[in-house]
Amino acid sequence: MSVVLAFIAISTSLHSKPGDPISPGKVAFHELSLNASKALRRAGFNFTATLFQVSPEIFLSSPNSTIFAIQDQVISNSSLPPWLLKDLLQYHTCPLNLPMDELLKKPQGSCLPTLHRKKNIAITKIDLEEKSIEINHVVVSHPNVFLGKTISVHGVLEPFSSLDPQDVHQGWNIIQAPICDSTSVLVSDVLESKNMVEWSWIVRLLSSNGFIPFAIGLNSVLDGILEDYRGLESVTIFAPPSLSSLTSASPLLKRTVRFHILPQRLTYQELAALPSGMLLTTLSPDLHVEVRGTASFEQGLVVNGVKIAAPDMFSSKNFTIHGISRAFEVVQAPDTPV
Repeated sequence: MSVVLAFIAISTSLHSKPGDPISPGKVAFHELSLNASKALRRAGFNFTATLFQVSPEIFLSSPNSTIFAIQDQVISNSSLPPWLLKDLLQYHTCPLNLPMDELLKKPQGSCLPTLHRKKNIAITKIDLEEKSIEINHVVVSHPNVFLGKTISVHGVLEPFSSLDPQDVHQGWNIIQAPICDSTSVLVSDVLESKNMVEWSWIVRLLSSNGFIPFAIGLNSVLDGILEDYRGLESVTIFAPPSLSSLTSASPLLKRTVRFHILPQRLTYQELAALPSGMLLTTLSPDLHVEVRGTASFEQGLVVNGVKIAAPDMFSSKNFTIHGISRAFEVVQAPDTPV
């Protein structure tokens, strides 16, 4: 267990940036992980409790989370290598906040997404009289170990997938997820399956790397993007460090977030090769961004008057994320209510 904790702590710290200023968001993040850790330790889940202290990003990389903590003895008796155990932990984390009361409202047989490569977990049994539930045929033995504004933590008797070391050669495929009927999967998950862009991964990357306001905003309007752009194959995202005072209730949030996303993947080099002053379409069809080079090489490219501060910050074959110094100024649409 010590080796596993050390490996996960080190691998997670490689993505952190020492010396960053401590923001109110980071303080709240620390308090949340500390309180969850204390609750888990009181319930006897010491391994997961320690992880919440040394590497909380594993569980809290999305704006909302439900964590199913595995018993200590199961981890200590496992001979899986640390990197596969890390995958297993992410398979036990759902990017939704689901207290026990909410889980009991789900239809039996429905599936929930996890943080592990879009693999689902299934609600296989519900007993409303006993208020008990099984996920992947495993009993949720310790419901509501910890409840927070954005997370819920439950304890389970066994892992949701086999820990057979003979399957290690299969890599991450060792985690065998249940087959979900399309009618039982969450609506947002069904829509995302028709979309080539790894939106859940994008939200996690933004959230765990300091772009929390934009990650929360994107997550709030994501269902609408998935509905309106079902055939979308790639995107370019200009991620600002903040979104001023916009909240999920703001009528401008949808327009603002979409204004920062292009329906095509463009690396920094590809943007630099465009004619200066070229206008590019965004996911807000009536709003375009203007790309301009600058006389100073150090200043680099400017989009809508805003500097690209961290080019090609994250990327895959379907998306590229550029960090920008501030959010684009959005003009209110004529039909947008005040």
